[in-house]
Amino acid sequence: MSETVHCVIAAAPSGAGPAAVSVSLPNLQSLLAQLTEGDRLVMNEGSPAMPWEMRMASLTGLPGDAGHVPWAAHESGMLGTPCAWITLCHWEVGTDHVLLASPGALAVDDDTSTALHASMAPYFEEDGITLEPHPARPGLWLATGELFRHLPCTSLDRVIGRRLTRSFFEAKDEASRTLRRLQNEMQMLLYTHPANDRRADEGLPPVNSFWVTGAGVLDEPAATLQGTLMLEHRLQEPALRQDAAAHAQAWRDIDASTCADLLARLKAGQPIHLSLCGNLAAQDYVTQARSPWGRAAQLFKSRPDLRFMDSL
Repeated sequence: MSETVHCVIAAAPSGAGPAAVSVSLPNLQSLLAQLTEGDRLVMNEGSPAMPWEMRMASLTGLPGDAGHVPWAAHESGMLGTPCAWITLCHWEVGTDHVLLASPGALAVDDDTSTALHASMAPYFEEDGITLEPHPARPGLWLATGELFRHLPCTSLDRVIGRRLTRSFFEAKDEASRTLRRLQNEMQMLLYTHPANDRRADEGLPPVNSFWVTGAGVLDEPAATLQGTLMLEHRLQEPALRQDAAAHAQAWRDIDASTCADLLARLKAGQPIHLSLCGNLAAQDYVTQARSPWGRAAQLFKSRPDLRFMDSL
């Protein structure tokens, strides 16, 4: 029997209006019409993680509950050492709140990342934290240090575009207090940084802080998944920007590529496990063996109404 293809589609609804109701998605509809509804994961608004992250963690075999999945260790292959991802970002600071802009809109280039790393790294080293730039993603650094062993983290997807009040930043442990201090120090350091002067000349927002995600330690590699795992994330950036038009176009692109590929695999007899993930829920759809009567009944089954995605 062919190996199962596991596909997780993140940010299925846009948050800026109906998810895909007004968009023609023939391949997705055909796919869902031939799959069986499976498990549903429901999370609350206060969760530090997103449903798609917990689905990916489960499929990847990573330990930890929401906010404690060691993504950085897994993605970097760092075993036995506490680590986390540091993402450069822009905070819009108000009188009683902070608004975090999407790092994807910052357009941090290699020169900016290199210059800021040279200035910021010494401050982190004083607290036992080493920063290593990601080789392919400017503005993303791997941070290693004992501080990250048990540090709870909130997903960027949970905080982007959200008004974060003072209570959100209240540190509950020594590690969190250290990071809050570093964030304050970096705001002062970056306020007059030459790299931000250059960005201002180019009409770009300043990099004025950082966010920590994926902290933890992984003592051994995650268990190997039986099958193929795909993460479809093209909906995320327009969803975070609440750009309904861009979100709809991303859905069309996904339907014409990823969904068409999954449908072709399903027709060829390959098992499919699809997870549609929103802000508060993830719904699974799976291949299920059918009797001859079930296969005949499938021919008369109507295509699903995609408005159900608004409940995710």
